[in-house]
Amino acid sequence: MSFPMDDGRPIFQQIAEKIEDDIVDGTLSEEGQAPSTTHFAQFYGINPATAAKGVNVLVDQGILYKKRGIGMFVAEGARERLVLRRQEQFYEIYIVPLLREAEKLGIDNKQLAVLIQEKGRG
Repeated sequence: MSFPMDDGRPIFQQIAEKIEDDIVDGTLSEEGQAPSTTHFAQFYGINPATAAKGVNVLVDQGILYKKRGIGMFVAEGARERLVLRRQEQFYEIYIVPLLREAEKLGIDNKQLAVLIQEKGRG
């Protein structure tokens, strides 16, 4: 089975983001055990070293930690740190360009808020 999320980014980065997603959405709870690198390697048909690289990115960030002989676990406070980081990224990736484009089009903040409320109702 090949890695299903391949979007041109390195696979190890996608593995790290998959784990992050699972932490943020509650699939993996703090102090809960994370899937092993062997699991990722077998499930996605990738090299175990690639899977380990993705996991180690999160270890280096303090999101995961290793219990010797048992496996990798989600660190306490990991979800909150990830949510805060993603909120900052959300602002930079989506809000800043939105505000710039709204300004170019002459849409003030009040009009923008109304548009978001109306379109957000779906």
